[in-house]
Amino acid sequence: MAKILSRLRGGDRRSIGNVSEVVAAVRKKPEGVSMKNEQVEDQWVWVVVQDPGEKEQFLGQHNEQEDISFIPAFHSKEEAQQCLMDMPRRKGRKYEVQAILLEELSIDAAAGGFMIFLLNENGEVLERIKP
Repeated sequence: MAKILSRLRGGDRRSIGNVSEVVAAVRKKPEGVSMKNEQVEDQWVWVVVQDPGEKEQFLGQHNEQEDISFIPAFHSKEEAQQCLMDMPRRKGRKYEVQAILLEELSIDAAAGGFMIFLLNENGEVLERIKP
């Protein structure tokens, strides 16, 4: 799992590694990882993926005031696309909004020390999920 994780330079954003590897890894639940909220099973959320394809990564964010790294997630594709316009991004990178099971995202977020923030289209936090 460690090879899946990577950091973006600059300190204000972090990314989680190759989405294909993540999906394969989460099919086998790591020992010691449990879902605190049973409602996450079969619940889909929308996340931003950086550089879709072979080198794709989930786009993470870092709240410097609270020193919390998190993955922004959304209830709808439209909310994610709206909020993406205001997220810090690197020039020359491609970004795409994709759906993922919240359970899979939670397992990967926990492995990387990330929280999940469910946001609305304005970037307001609706819910904080600590996987």
